[in-house]
Amino acid sequence: MAAGRPLARDRLAIIAGGGLLPRYVADAARARGENPYILALTDESVQDWSDFDHQVISIGNYAGIGAAFRAEGIGRAVLSGSVRRRPEWRDIRAPLKALTALPSVVRTLLKGGDDTVLKMVIRLIEAEGVRVVGAQDIVPDLLGSEGPLGAVAPDEAARADIAAAAAAALALGRLDVGQGAVALGGRVVALEGAEGTDAMLERVAGLRAAGRISTRRKGVLVKLCKPEQDLRADLPSIGVETLRRAHAAGLAGIAVEAGRSLVLERAALVAEADAHGLFVIGIVPERTEARR
Repeated sequence: MAAGRPLARDRLAIIAGGGLLPRYVADAARARGENPYILALTDESVQDWSDFDHQVISIGNYAGIGAAFRAEGIGRAVLSGSVRRRPEWRDIRAPLKALTALPSVVRTLLKGGDDTVLKMVIRLIEAEGVRVVGAQDIVPDLLGSEGPLGAVAPDEAARADIAAAAAAALALGRLDVGQGAVALGGRVVALEGAEGTDAMLERVAGLRAAGRISTRRKGVLVKLCKPEQDLRADLPSIGVETLRRAHAAGLAGIAVEAGRSLVLERAALVAEADAHGLFVIGIVPERTEARR
C-alpha cells in the first residue's frame, strides 16, 4: 500500500494507455494537490512512472485492477491514452462476483466497437464502487475551443472539405468504427479505422504520392466524437505528431470538435502549424443526436 494516500476512498486512479495524455492528466492532478495512483497498462503505456505510485497491469486483469482500487483507496478513475490491442478472452481475469458477467464481457470484446467496449469497461469499474471521470475534468485546459487556434484560418475550399469530412466522420461514428475522416476537393478520401489517425494520414500521403488523389488540392483532417459516445473516455485528440503527419500528407489543416476534443502540446502544436502555414480549428458540427 502506498504511503501518504488519503484515508477516505477518494484517491484518483489513472488507467494509463499509450501516448502523452496519461502524463498530462497525472501532472495536472498532482499540481492541484492530488496523489494519483497509476495503473500502467502492459505493452501500452511507455511513460516513465517512477515518480508516481504505480503498478504495471494487464488490460484484461479486471480482478487485479479491482484489488488495486481497494488497496489504494481509489474512489475515482480516469481512462486515458490509447489502447492498440484488445485483450483476448483468455487474458480476462475476473473476480468471483463478476463471473456471471464474463460471457457478456467476452461477446463485447469480440463483436463490439471501441465505444461499446469502453462503455463496458466503465460499467465494470463502476461496479467496484469507483466513479469514472473524464480527462477533461482533471485537465480542462486540454479541451479544444471554437475557432482557429493559431494565426492560420481555413479558406473557402478548406471549409467545404471540413463540411464533407465532418459528415463522413459522423456517419463513421454511428457505426462505432472511428472518429476521423479526410476530405479533399469536397470528396472524402480516407476514413479512420482500427489502425488509428496516424496510420490513416500515412495512407493519405501514400495515395498522394501514387497519384491516386490530387497533388494540387490540399484537403483537411476532421476528428469528431462519435454519436452517443460516453464523453468520459476516448475523446478525439490531436498533438504535434498529428500535425506533422497532416503536413506530410499535404493537408491544409485539421478541424476538431470544440468542447469535445483534446488538444495536446497546444503551444508547440500552434507554433508548428503557423510555421508550416496549416490551420488548426475547433468546430461545432451539425448533429442530429442530443449533445451530452
